[in-house]
Amino acid sequence: MKSKADILKEKIAEGKLGGGVKRIDIQHKKGKLTARERIMLLMDEGSFEEIGALVVHRTKDFGMENQLYYGDGVVTGYGTVNGKLIYVFAQDFTVFGGALSETHAEKICKIMDMAMKTGAPMIGLNDSGGARIQEGVRSLGGYADIFYRNVLSSGVIPQISAIMGPCAGGAVYSPAMTDFIIMVENSSYMFVTGPNVVKTVTNESVTSEELGGASSHSTKSGVTHFTAANDVDCIEQVKRLLSYMPQNCEDVVPKLPYELGDETRDVLETIVPENANQPYDIRLVIDGICDEGSFFEVHKNFAENIVVGFARIAGRSIGIVANQPMFLAGVLDIDSSVKGARFTRFCDCFNIPLLVLVDVPGFLPGTDQEWNGIITNGAKLLYAFSEATVPRITVITRKAYGGAYDVMNSKHIGADMNYAWPTAEIAVMGARGASEIIFKKEISESADPAKKLLEKEAEYAEKFATPYLAAERGFIDEVIEPKETRRKLIKAFAMLENKVAKRPRKKHGNIPL
Repeated sequence: MKSKADILKEKIAEGKLGGGVKRIDIQHKKGKLTARERIMLLMDEGSFEEIGALVVHRTKDFGMENQLYYGDGVVTGYGTVNGKLIYVFAQDFTVFGGALSETHAEKICKIMDMAMKTGAPMIGLNDSGGARIQEGVRSLGGYADIFYRNVLSSGVIPQISAIMGPCAGGAVYSPAMTDFIIMVENSSYMFVTGPNVVKTVTNESVTSEELGGASSHSTKSGVTHFTAANDVDCIEQVKRLLSYMPQNCEDVVPKLPYELGDETRDVLETIVPENANQPYDIRLVIDGICDEGSFFEVHKNFAENIVVGFARIAGRSIGIVANQPMFLAGVLDIDSSVKGARFTRFCDCFNIPLLVLVDVPGFLPGTDQEWNGIITNGAKLLYAFSEATVPRITVITRKAYGGAYDVMNSKHIGADMNYAWPTAEIAVMGARGASEIIFKKEISESADPAKKLLEKEAEYAEKFATPYLAAERGFIDEVIEPKETRRKLIKAFAMLENKVAKRPRKKHGNIPL
């Protein structure tokens, strides 16, 4: 009897096993890789074990009886990345355009089930022309089988989707339900309806790249969390992303070896300008707090008024949510609220502690925001922080005004430790606006209204626009010097490592979607 290895060699030689590995240095290949090359690049050398290599499609109609390819357009299996078990499927565009059939879907579902059973991350390398039309409802049913498992896996194991070619129609909904999406620039696209349908229905002329390319989805829609220059860069980003995550919802957060030294950072002392209306880059604060080179930003080009991403503090993996004064003065709007909420919920699913950096003047006003649901969308961020049970620490660097103060992981919604820099301003609103309301009569009756306004503004700021009144009430645990922030956070996260939070028994909450 022939061995599996002998059979596979024969099929590759006959050209009946798609995506054969070419003998090239794939580390330096800049074009599209084959399905097997992508897997080789992702997995630790020699660790990949393929499952279902000899599966063939069952449809014999519409000329399919003479097109027999083993594997049926998708390579599935398991292996290790940096020594940790993961499961992977890689759709093979060289076989029927990577179109999803009944058996193609069954192969994917099989390893998704195995990933759930063993508690290991699931990686999907997507490169498919969509459902195999020769199979009709059977291919549609295959998609639904995958979608169902995406939902069952959500919050149990990390799910990452790499879009490395076309992903259109119903196929887009599986990546959309995974935790993170990475798209390759100029060679991948995602859309529900393609340019031809758009032209027919709306009379809009648009290219595939404009409609659903990596640039569009990373800046306009926020569908993709990362973009990659090419396939090699894409795989490297998948591997880096995995390094911050535990294997499953019951696993502990990754922690690299770290030797404590002098953890004061003088660079933090000069980042926040003296002028409260002058912007600064919150990434400078992040870099000053976290381990050098460890910050891996998520959704970098979308909703830039909030910054989210993974980092390490003393080797410990954490998630960061931070207002960005460089864009829209750091206000919360619809997109930034959803972006922050989604990331917060991922971290809470997988036991990743949260650090929240606050410099927020409030929510963005205007009819566009109100009519498009800033109320319910802003509530998503409030809901996400309130339900999170992981260690949660807040540092207020400057402004924390109005309802946005409450929303950004305040003590009142369950934050564990709340620090403030001396530059922090915690109030219902800015000193000028508050003074114009509170002292309206006194200012208007003054001989010099402008001078009186300045006096009242200074009076209000001294009393309310500081962190000390909040500290007196216990809403701020400590007012700290900026240079001491890293040292304080290292100690606080270590102290909270074994935190246990009990929540009322329920089926699930009803987040304002």
